[in-house]
Amino acid sequence: MADSEAVAQSSIAVHRGAWTDLPADVAALVAPPVVVSSVPVERPIGSWRRGQLARSRGNMPVGKHARAAR
Repeated sequence: MADSEAVAQSSIAVHRGAWTDLPADVAALVAPPVVVSSVPVERPIGSWRRGQLARSRGNMPVGKHARAAR
């Protein structure tokens, strides 16, 4: 398996609920409601890395700053 396939790209959470609209004897016979949610895993960007990215963007050539062809 490749390294990229071994790393989880999302976080999955399962929340078990409770029946509120069923009598207790009926609710005991059926499975509880379940809510499944998933969100992409994101690593927060630190202040040092944010500054590094801003400086590197400043070094990139932009159309309006490019010298005109002679």
